[in-house]
Amino acid sequence: MDKASESVFTELAQRALSLLPNNQQIDWSHAHAAVWFQGRWHSYLQRVDYVADTRLRNLLHIDRQKKQLLDNTLQFVNGLPANNALLWGARGAGKSSLVSALVHELAGQGLRVVEIGKDALGDLNLVMQQLAQAPYKFIVFCDDLSFEASDPSYKALKSALEGSVFAAANNVVIYATSNRRHLLPEHMSDNQQARMMGEELHQGEANEEKISLSDRFGLWLSFYPFKQDAYLDMVAHWVAELAKEFGPQAQNSLADREEFRAPALRWALARGVRSGRTAQHFARHWVGQKLMQERVVAKK
Repeated sequence: MDKASESVFTELAQRALSLLPNNQQIDWSHAHAAVWFQGRWHSYLQRVDYVADTRLRNLLHIDRQKKQLLDNTLQFVNGLPANNALLWGARGAGKSSLVSALVHELAGQGLRVVEIGKDALGDLNLVMQQLAQAPYKFIVFCDDLSFEASDPSYKALKSALEGSVFAAANNVVIYATSNRRHLLPEHMSDNQQARMMGEELHQGEANEEKISLSDRFGLWLSFYPFKQDAYLDMVAHWVAELAKEFGPQAQNSLADREEFRAPALRWALARGVRSGRTAQHFARHWVGQKLMQERVVAKK
């Protein structure tokens, strides 16, 4: 089958599928989250029944970022002007968790989230059209974004953010997370076209193209690796949170912060990062290990 025939066949298949009953129709009064599933012949929203149970109170030492994103999201859910947001920086610092926590916090006010993968960014306008008619406010969430210089999919995101002939839906904002500030790789060769004119440095057009993508997000929030004391605070917080599930006796036996201080630091050193994610992973290890030891002793 040549490309022209395949294109016609694909279009006919999509039209046929659109006539079938849509068993993926989502009742947003009960669902708080969905993912955009991209199939070869048909793409649709798939309800997510189990959303990460993250709360704002569990995200420590990112108070500035929490306040700014919460304020922006409150403006949005109340029908006021709000910005698309880019959360960029150190891995495990709470970028994705912050978005998840906001959905939990504001679901009662009509906030919902739809996650879309990088490979499906070409469907962004289709997603927005589907959401535009729903009486809810939606965060379209693009997690862990990064693009190679040869990857054309970032252009779809640029168009959806600003500058497209398609108007953005009033009930949709785009929140994205990335380890890269500008989402695209930057190389020394990008400056080869740089030239000096007086005191002004004019970068090459390739550099401008890369910067223009992140520049279309109205709100930038940066996340950095945590200092040692902040990391240990997060370890203590997660140890206490996990201990609650096993009653007062477990809480008492796990309350000594000095006991896990050195193991927690070694854990972070082995992974090369002090982050909220690292703290939570260590806490699971530590609490599970200690409670298992207590049960072994109790059986003897």
